[in-house]
Amino acid sequence: MEIRETPTAEAAMLIRRPVADVFEAIVDPAITTQFWFTHGSGRLDGGKPVQWEWRMYGVSTTVDVSEIVRDKKIVMTWSDPPTTVVWTFTEMPGEATFLEVHNFGFAGKGDEQVKQAVGSTGGFALVLAGAKAWLEQGLTLGLIADRHPKGAPGH
Repeated sequence: MEIRETPTAEAAMLIRRPVADVFEAIVDPAITTQFWFTHGSGRLDGGKPVQWEWRMYGVSTTVDVSEIVRDKKIVMTWSDPPTTVVWTFTEMPGEATFLEVHNFGFAGKGDEQVKQAVGSTGGFALVLAGAKAWLEQGLTLGLIADRHPKGAPGH
């Protein structure tokens, strides 16, 4: 099998909240920790790198924002080796937001890139589902913590 296009992780979700609320949920770690990572060192603002932690897994990453347009777009790099994540916020009727995430720039040979893109797609789908549950219903589903529990097969 030959790969003709660079693998890209893609996830998207309609969240029935105003675009300003959804944008804030991604940039403010006090909100984001309700559905994604456990600790964040600061807001995403493009002025300085921030650290995100998933303490249940003993994992952290540095996030560098290269572009931020309030209520519209965030472009950041993270991971090691670094990949690019683009968040796009589209205002929808009825005070709703269509949130799209694209993650690309995976390292390694084609099959390794595909494996990373598939994993990232699944991860971001859970993040968006968790964000939707939190922002629309105030529910913390624990999706990220429950994705790779200790003792589960292969973990």
